[in-house]
Amino acid sequence: MAEKRDYYEVLGIEKGASADDIKGAYRKAALKWHPDRWVSGTAEEKKTAEEKFKEASEAYSVLSDPDKKAKYDQFGFAGVDGAAGQDWSQGFGNLNDILNNLFGGAFGGFGFGEAFGGFGGFGGNGNQSRTLRGRDIRTRVKLTLEEIYNGCTKEVTIERSRPCPDCGGRGAMNSSDIKTCPTCNGTGQVQHIANSLFGRTMSYATCPQCHGEGKIVSNPCKKCSGTGLVRIRENVKVTIPAGVENGMQLSVKGEGHSAPRGGVNGDLLVIIEEQPHSNLKRDGANLFYTKVISVTDAILGCSVGIPCLDGETKIKLDAGIQSGTVQRLRGKGMPNVNGYGGRGDLYVKIIVWIPRHLSKSEKDAVEQLGKSSNVVPDPNREDKALFEKESKYF
Repeated sequence: MAEKRDYYEVLGIEKGASADDIKGAYRKAALKWHPDRWVSGTAEEKKTAEEKFKEASEAYSVLSDPDKKAKYDQFGFAGVDGAAGQDWSQGFGNLNDILNNLFGGAFGGFGFGEAFGGFGGFGGNGNQSRTLRGRDIRTRVKLTLEEIYNGCTKEVTIERSRPCPDCGGRGAMNSSDIKTCPTCNGTGQVQHIANSLFGRTMSYATCPQCHGEGKIVSNPCKKCSGTGLVRIRENVKVTIPAGVENGMQLSVKGEGHSAPRGGVNGDLLVIIEEQPHSNLKRDGANLFYTKVISVTDAILGCSVGIPCLDGETKIKLDAGIQSGTVQRLRGKGMPNVNGYGGRGDLYVKIIVWIPRHLSKSEKDAVEQLGKSSNVVPDPNREDKALFEKESKYF
């Protein structure tokens, strides 16, 4: 059996993808691999399409559900055994119905024809001009572990396209200079009809004269050269939720490039870059710290301070503590970005420092101590088993 692929990899998206990105990725996969589209293919092509569609459907069923997605992000396939075990071979559903369910009234309402409009006009009628969308902008933000622990607001500087202030984004100083494109009659698309042995086929393509805008400018604005957009350097405040991880991508709606002629703005995609901490190491929601103590403290026992992200915490070490012992501080780790499962833990590994150089009087004292039966290692102690049990943390 082939190894199961990561759900994000299946849909071709990153872990921080938004709900809209997940729906859009599944839409593309359903359009490409649904068995309805491979009825005339070879047996091998049909089998491949069936497997790809089942794989995409399973991935979407998990990633589109906030609870399942949170469990999958934290525990992987182990957190969504129900979805992983479901039989996706039964009832593929009609492709028309799938797309209408995905993008019908519940999600802003566009029908079957429009759902296919972005794919060369398959299923579309070409009678409506498309709404342009600005490009997304990607940027990185560096965060300390303390900023991630508490959540924060960061300001990023980006260059982006914004509506021209001189023409108000129209591309022309006067509205009368903006005409309906004569090639596509304002639809932004041109129709192509071809005759073949199988009959007439109809397809739609972006209008070559207006580039899909449906309008042309006869007297362009001098500042923006008729594009309606100018490049501006601006600062944007981004709210970072507590618990984000290195490489995670946050989407800030509408803060990307503007689209021409009043279209929809793109998004600002913020990639998290976690800076190394001087004392603590992170693995998911858990933190790890190594505390070095002296031989005398290990023999007699002591209290030590542990640097936690919410302030120093004192812990008591029992007399005779062994080097390699791990102490677990519950709830002192990182918060979960999805709010699922609470905070992680902080694991403290105790290391006993052995001095290399001693004075004569110190050596004499140690030699005298060595004559005591209390300092002779006990072969029956289970310190080895204890270390093997806890070594997985480090």
